[in-house]
Amino acid sequence: MAQKLYIKTFGCQMNEYDSAKMADVLAAAEGMETTTDPAEADVIVFNTCSVREKAQERVFHDLGRVKHLKRERPGLVIGVGGCVASQEGAAIVARAPYVDVVFGPQTLHRLPALIAARRRTGKPQVDISFPEIEKFDRLPPVRVAGVSAFVSIMEGCSKYCSFCVVPYTRGDEVSRPFEDVLTEVAELALAGVKEVTLLGQNVNAYRGESGGDSKDGSRDSADFALLLEYVAEIPGIERVRYTTSHPKEFTQRLIDAYVRIPNLAGHVHLPLQSGSDRVLAAMKRGYTALEYKSIIRRLRAARPDIAISSDFIVGFPGESERDFEATMKLIAEIGFGDSYSFLYSPRPGTPAAELADDTPQQVKQERLARLQALIERQASAISNAMVGSTQRVLVEGAAKKNPGELCGRSSSNRMVNFAGPAELVGRLVDITITAALSHSLRGECRVPPSDGECHAPPSDGEYRVPQTAGEVRVTEADGEARVRQ
Repeated sequence: MAQKLYIKTFGCQMNEYDSAKMADVLAAAEGMETTTDPAEADVIVFNTCSVREKAQERVFHDLGRVKHLKRERPGLVIGVGGCVASQEGAAIVARAPYVDVVFGPQTLHRLPALIAARRRTGKPQVDISFPEIEKFDRLPPVRVAGVSAFVSIMEGCSKYCSFCVVPYTRGDEVSRPFEDVLTEVAELALAGVKEVTLLGQNVNAYRGESGGDSKDGSRDSADFALLLEYVAEIPGIERVRYTTSHPKEFTQRLIDAYVRIPNLAGHVHLPLQSGSDRVLAAMKRGYTALEYKSIIRRLRAARPDIAISSDFIVGFPGESERDFEATMKLIAEIGFGDSYSFLYSPRPGTPAAELADDTPQQVKQERLARLQALIERQASAISNAMVGSTQRVLVEGAAKKNPGELCGRSSSNRMVNFAGPAELVGRLVDITITAALSHSLRGECRVPPSDGECHAPPSDGEYRVPQTAGEVRVTEADGEARVRQ
């Protein structure tokens, strides 16, 4: 009987990608199958995040919850991977002696060997080294589940923002070779994937070696805009996304890509962090509020309906009320469809952790509530404005709250729920938005007449509805799908 693997993932999409690769590595090496129940697992892995203190402490809380499983089954292997593992190393074993394996983001491909060494020697194994790009060369062939997939194109960060631990836990920026990325995307397309999301801590800092040689004998490199063009042209890939981008690397070539590449999704996640130039300088972000506004202005000139989301840190050391109001003013001017906003959390070893901070916690919490309320109002207004419009939606599968319905994402990254047959999964369909809810949209699938079912359009993306048919939509009444004209 195959051994069972349980993985719990904390943090960003990079960690989600890494968790999937851990499962792939152990499936290829050990034939392991994943489970959602840690009680039946032979190997338990926590893939961790250290961006905020709360996420880090939650890992140790969850480790404590599986401690009894180790007592009951001494052969159970418990592993800790990700950024907390990279930051803490052997200290994790000292704090939780029942942990068997500790490994960093760059050494997840060594997980089978680490587990084998633990079983052979009876001693905990720790490997948090940074073996450059070796990880990607040692990963097994792509496995696919669903119509969307993540593709990691680079690792690490070289920006060294004063508040951030990522450069210390994932290392400096290292880009995958250009051809390697294209090969992985092509394999995903052959396996039925329609949408890829290119991942990197600063994904638009990508500089991958290409197959050519420069005049000086060095290898040519491809920038992120060129990579997007090539990925978008791979047969079968109908939509391309990426995250997370950095304002400092947002070139005009990348902005122009929104004109040249029609299947580049109309959504950009571009962390601002603060609207105060003084705070941005203290954060060592490398741009000003005016430069950020310029990027957004040029993006909207290239793609008028583009959706913008962002990250904000509230309560950075020394943030005054004037600094915070500058952030609120900039948010009001730009208009964001979504955001990830948090109170500043000092991370050990970062320069910002040494800064004086005399702002009361209650003041910080009040500011965060005001900021989140403003962005919530903006997001609601954007969603309400979409009612009555037709959105191109990639159908991902059954809706979470109502398995009898389908769900998918619009180009602007809005989740849309609607009635329709399962045959639509994996297809791009036109959905007329009928209602805006708090965290999603509802819609009706536009259909050709004749058989009364909701169908995807032909491959050229156009519906061929006879002129006499009028507009035909599937609507929901009394729990049944009906057709009305």
